[in-house]
Amino acid sequence: MICEKCREEIDVGDEMQLNGETLCEDCFIVAVQPPKTCDVAAVHSAVTHRKMAGQSGTDGLTELQKKIYDFVKEKGKVTRPDIAEHFDLKEWEMERNFAVLRHCELLTGTKEGKTVYIKTMD
Repeated sequence: MICEKCREEIDVGDEMQLNGETLCEDCFIVAVQPPKTCDVAAVHSAVTHRKMAGQSGTDGLTELQKKIYDFVKEKGKVTRPDIAEHFDLKEWEMERNFAVLRHCELLTGTKEGKTVYIKTMD
């Protein structure tokens, strides 16, 4: 069986149904609860938690999140597809990791013309 969203194979019994589509678990979760990058409460919570834990910079991030941050910092600014392609990530994986980095106030998005770029906040 194939997921109608990401086109990945789904083991029999692991498929999920949503609005008439057969989805894998990952695509189902993203469809039901997509990552929110612009979430004031999440930013406040992440910043407060990191301060209380004595974390700064990339402390407390996953290795992938650290690599994404370093990639953006090195390039200056990149697009979402640039990140996804460089790290071989599905769109939802890139968005989920960007949301964490955004909530920690490490990365931000900025629009230039019709293109949205991701860049560091420092």
